Amino acid sequence: MFRALAFLAFVTACHPNSPPELRVLDARHQVVYVQVTNPAPHAMRLDKLDYKFEAAHQTVAQGELPLGAREVPGGSTVIVEVPLETDTDKPMQLTGQLTAELDEIVRIFSVSAQIQPH
Repeated sequence: MFRALAFLAFVTACHPNSPPELRVLDARHQVVYVQVTNPAPHAMRLDKLDYKFEAAHQTVAQGELPLGAREVPGGSTVIVEVPLETDTDKPMQLTGQLTAELDEIVRIFSVSAQIQPH
């Protein structure tokens, strides 16, 4: 048992936890277009995004977005469409947990991005 735990600690240390980067591209027609960048040199499979939109320290919307095991090649980006069924003229922040598979290990990354009103 100890050897298995030591091996797991070694493998985790050898593969740095490169979190994906989120950037809001646009917000219109009740959809926020988010660019997800995979900084790792190999593919990452996106499973789901648990998200929350906040404006003026109040929750505007929240939910879970299944991503259907969407693959992001190493060093590449994909666009994710996050629903936002409300309009606001205040700046917002998107925060959440992105569940992804990297190196055959399921990981949960904390993510955030700023949204500026038009």
